[in-house]
Amino acid sequence: MAIDLRSDTVTRPSQGMRDAIASAPVGDDVYSDDPTVNSLEERVAGMFGKEAGLFTPTGSLANQLAIRMLVNPGEELIAETNSHIVRAELGAAAVFSGITTRTWPATHGLLKAADALEIARPDSGPYLVSTTAIAVENTHNFGGGTVQPIDEIKALRKGADAMGLALHLDGARIWNAHVASGVAFNEYGKYFDTISVCLSKGLGAPIGSVMLSTKERVAKARVWRKRYGAGMRQVGLLAAGAHFALDNNINRLSEDHRRAKEIAVAIATIDSSLIDPTTVQTNIVGLDLAHLPISAAELATRCREKGLWISALGPKYARLVTHLDFDDAQCKEAIEILKVALVA
Repeated sequence: MAIDLRSDTVTRPSQGMRDAIASAPVGDDVYSDDPTVNSLEERVAGMFGKEAGLFTPTGSLANQLAIRMLVNPGEELIAETNSHIVRAELGAAAVFSGITTRTWPATHGLLKAADALEIARPDSGPYLVSTTAIAVENTHNFGGGTVQPIDEIKALRKGADAMGLALHLDGARIWNAHVASGVAFNEYGKYFDTISVCLSKGLGAPIGSVMLSTKERVAKARVWRKRYGAGMRQVGLLAAGAHFALDNNINRLSEDHRRAKEIAVAIATIDSSLIDPTTVQTNIVGLDLAHLPISAAELATRCREKGLWISALGPKYARLVTHLDFDDAQCKEAIEILKVALVA
């Protein structure tokens, strides 16, 4: 059977999770009648110190609903150049909400509050686009799973308050950031006006994210969720999988982080230009193939032929993501495949 490291979304529900899904009490969520969904929304909101939550089928939708609550059509959201909201959500902010975006670059996606605040332009009058909100991604996917420094987040909040700007946290892998840094969920929560968290990345739920904010914003977002076609019915079946994930799969993320580091160290011994293992903080291993004569797509093909699936996310950028369906034996096998594929 192939070893699949394309993403931590490729996991399959464990038997315990399947049992929880099968026995979940359900209702009609469009009417807010699904008890399992309601308890999940309340639970996640409480974890981050927020008033309310809204269950969504995808992290992209949770992000888009959140920023719509902060930014009006014709206004601007700023984010890091390679952030998921800007690069991987297919222009949804512009298409659905009339939101423009502008970006600042950051090495490995790591936040420096001063860089974000420097390009912010709130209250720009009738001739220029006004910045309304700033988005931060934690962990930073295309940065290699890096964890945002809490001191920079604090500095960004202070600067944003002085400028009258809102902050959104794309916390798709905030679980990994918490385990790697030790920063509490509610500590992260208090610096952001809206938050999105994903239950299918890292934690192994089959589907689902939660958008968090005030009761007023979440009530408005619920209307927009329906308007976008994402009103759901007996979705407590899925929420039960998310509950199981929260109960069982947060602390074990340290295992994914350890295996990712092992892969990075092994690859660096082959060619140190491919990766700096010290930058691998969580479960993502990003390979820079700029100094090799092969493309990321060719490396992915070589690996796939040998039973290892990885992602080619750019001409010279390949990514591997460890997860709960990937064990120590597979880790050793993946390293051996990579050693052959990189020098073939």
